[in-house]
Amino acid sequence: MSSEGMKSGWVTSLETSVLAVGGAMMTGDRFSDPTLAAMREHYAHCRTIGLVLHATHPEDRDEMEILLANAFQLLGDHAAYSAHRFSAAEAMRSLALVEGIFVGGGETFGLLRELHATGQLAMIRERVLAGMPYGGSSAGANMTGQVIGTTNDFPVTDIPTRRALGVLPFVINPHHPRAEDRFAHDERAAKIKAYLKWNPSERVLALGDRAMVRLHQGEMTVKVGPVWDYAAEGRAEIIEGQAIGLPSLRAAPNS
Repeated sequence: MSSEGMKSGWVTSLETSVLAVGGAMMTGDRFSDPTLAAMREHYAHCRTIGLVLHATHPEDRDEMEILLANAFQLLGDHAAYSAHRFSAAEAMRSLALVEGIFVGGGETFGLLRELHATGQLAMIRERVLAGMPYGGSSAGANMTGQVIGTTNDFPVTDIPTRRALGVLPFVINPHHPRAEDRFAHDERAAKIKAYLKWNPSERVLALGDRAMVRLHQGEMTVKVGPVWDYAAEGRAEIIEGQAIGLPSLRAAPNS
């Protein structure tokens, strides 16, 4: 049974398992050391991983598939392959059969447009609510939020709606600069605060490079920092291992 925040686009279930990564998680052709433990935990029971690379330009998707397939093989002998190799109908069938999914980074607006155009957004949401592990980095992390609102990339294409998967009760901001990079850090914070002036009911979860948060069995925790929780009334840094407070839920109608 799924539940949802009635005034938001958040939908969830006790089976939902989502790992959002702030980006820059690769070292060459493998996942960087800080991300390995959380990635292994998240995909421990997944033999096959469906890659969604719509955020990568079509000319570069074959190369990105090879890179990520190698990284997943090294991670735990997972077989990973990209949906872009199939026709639209075959891609839907492949995504319905894989045991886990990973959505890569790149252009968020291109990713959202293609997910809506192919019907994959709704299908992926349904599978995630039923328990299929979802992982996403940068643009793929943006997609876990309720709407696309604080991305760092240009709107390279039109989108039919800003609504995303909505499996996390936030708007995601990846690649958030660390505090030691004072100018960039303060500049990003100011931009997010300006966004929240226009959207005071929303909550922005900002993830530094390689930072990771995981929602699993109804609890959300920081696996790798730094992470900041922004709201209209202020912000708080959440340290590694700390739980992230979630809105209270009530059952959705007819769920």
